[in-house]
Amino acid sequence: MFTALEVFTTMVVGLMVGVEFSVAFVVNRILDALPGDNGQLGRAHGGRMLGAVMPFWYIGSLVLCAVWAVAGWGDPGTGLVVVAAALLVVSVVMSLLLLVPINNRSKTWTPENRPDDWKEQANRWDRFHYVRVAVIIAAFTLLAAALA
Repeated sequence: MFTALEVFTTMVVGLMVGVEFSVAFVVNRILDALPGDNGQLGRAHGGRMLGAVMPFWYIGSLVLCAVWAVAGWGDPGTGLVVVAAALLVVSVVMSLLLLVPINNRSKTWTPENRPDDWKEQANRWDRFHYVRVAVIIAAFTLLAAALA
């Protein structure tokens, strides 16, 4: 049962990394290349859709890491899981303080009501997101190492 928890936790965090990586380096690049207002409309829709799902995914990943750390306390690799959980805490705090406020504004924007600095706000979100992706990649790497 413990092995299943380890594998499931690693898989859940790995899938989250994949989604967030693709948003950062694929989806947003595609949206930014669309003509007219389509990119901004796509980002707003993505903000609504992923903004509804990702909080559960981030918190769920953190809870799974905490359960793994407690259940495996004293086992080799538990220190890696604890550090991975700490990195996931950092990603949640970053999200709440830096990314969510921008996302909450941008998900309501249309070409008619968006602010003049909408591109600067989107670029700021992207920069924060790159850092968050690096943090969760590090957490995933530590979980994979602990699993091995």
